[in-house]
Amino acid sequence: MTTLPPTMPGAVYDRGYRPYDGPRGGRRHATMALWRLSVRRALGLRRSWRQKYFPWSLLAITTVPAIVNVGVGYAIKDDPLELPEFEFFTYREYVGVSTALLLFVALTAPDIVCPDRAQRVLPLLFSRPLTGVDYVVAKVGAMATIVFGFGFLPHVVLFVGQMLVSDGALDYLTDNAEVLWQVPVSVAILALYYAAIGVALASLTDRRIVGGVAILGMALITSAVSGILVQASDGSTALAVVNVLALPLAVRDLVFLGHIGPESGLSGVDGGGVLAVGAYLVVLLSALALLFHRYREVDL
Repeated sequence: MTTLPPTMPGAVYDRGYRPYDGPRGGRRHATMALWRLSVRRALGLRRSWRQKYFPWSLLAITTVPAIVNVGVGYAIKDDPLELPEFEFFTYREYVGVSTALLLFVALTAPDIVCPDRAQRVLPLLFSRPLTGVDYVVAKVGAMATIVFGFGFLPHVVLFVGQMLVSDGALDYLTDNAEVLWQVPVSVAILALYYAAIGVALASLTDRRIVGGVAILGMALITSAVSGILVQASDGSTALAVVNVLALPLAVRDLVFLGHIGPESGLSGVDGGGVLAVGAYLVVLLSALALLFHRYREVDL
């Protein structure tokens, strides 16, 4: 019969996790935490300089036209020739700087959605008090918040700069008071639309490059098809609604002008405004429906 070795002396050290004794939140707190995480990732915060370069460069690029407009206005302010008020573009046209914003969405939306699926962390996220609806709200909300900020801040620079270089700041404010609600409403319409479409298309794949190409391809293809249809009809046509990129700009025209602008393919079409709003809502709701369907279950 073998004898067991004597028990070795030892000690137990507590190196485990400390219990959490802080405040505990529910679905709302989990959604806000995911929103903050998505915003930080999109802006490159707490990441290398390579991830910060593109978003902040885009903000600088979209702000340059406002700075130039204000700078030239200041330079000719005391011109003895009394030139008319200088203006490169109107506030309505400035909302239409959508190409840069769309490029940002194409590169950023897949970056905040695809890694969750590729790295299979969605079941971990949904192990918390977080539902599919909460996930969609957080991701689309984060994307829309950034796009709104990048679209709205240049207008603030333009408006404040124009006030400072005008003959009377108070007079400029009162003469352009309607811009104070037209710009944020128009930019919000554009931001929510781009964010929903971008996140929806990115959710269809777990590869970021595929998601980005899908977003840009959708915009380019529908724009080209719309141009062909408008040209074939020798003018405006209701078929111009297939250009999904231009739909928020048509709604923008309704906010600023009360009718579709002359540069739109829907200009001159009977009921063009109603058609534009209807098509905008159809695309937006379809994108959200796709997202809610994709994230309806925990096992993704």
